[in-house]
Amino acid sequence: MVSKHFTVDLSKPIVSRSEAYVGHLGEAYEKWVHQPIVSKDGPRFFANDFCELLTRTKWWVIPLVWLPVVCWLVFVSIQRGLTPTEAASAVIGGIFIWTLLEYCLHRFLFHIKTRSYLGNTLHYLLHGCHHKHPLDGLRLVFPPAATAILCVPVWTMFKLLSTPSTAPALFGGGLLGYVIYDCTHYYLHHGKPSKGYGHILKRYHLNHHFKSQNKGFGITSSIWDHVFGTFPAPKVGATKVGDS
Repeated sequence: MVSKHFTVDLSKPIVSRSEAYVGHLGEAYEKWVHQPIVSKDGPRFFANDFCELLTRTKWWVIPLVWLPVVCWLVFVSIQRGLTPTEAASAVIGGIFIWTLLEYCLHRFLFHIKTRSYLGNTLHYLLHGCHHKHPLDGLRLVFPPAATAILCVPVWTMFKLLSTPSTAPALFGGGLLGYVIYDCTHYYLHHGKPSKGYGHILKRYHLNHHFKSQNKGFGITSSIWDHVFGTFPAPKVGATKVGDS
């Protein structure tokens, strides 16, 4: 049973020895994690420097690591018999599938309700830290090691849904969609679009962070929020917090 007066000490590593401080919040975690601290630096996750390094990633690492993999996957499909046009179509299909995965992961995994010691801790490490410290630029994109782990079930799904020649390009399209997603996500927090689609997306995403955390789960597009009824009501205005 958590103490009603428990306070998270963000000056200490979130995971230290056997203690995960956010885990002690119990049912209060959901409210706490959605009260953002608008600062550019987030807390340490681990006392161990190597483990801590793996949790911090600059945005440009994402295209640097994954775009060559995308190109290789498309090349494999062409080697297996796809024409360049067919490979391009598979890539486009993969990007479209990613938009649905993006929505589902954000809504059902990243915003899963937790109250247990372990559940709160894992959620904070996965996504809660981003809502608590939305301007922490080194924890806005997924570390490549974490992405590689998530790729395993996604690749398995693509192999089951398509032919051996199509699967690599289809998966490559999904991976390209992920790269676009992570770079877009970083831009929405740290870029300053003054007009156009970028400005609309930024307002839409900041609304998710600061006003309606149970709405607006799309990042690169709001299409699935419209489809599944999670698009914020028009009366919910955008916030200026985080625009600087």
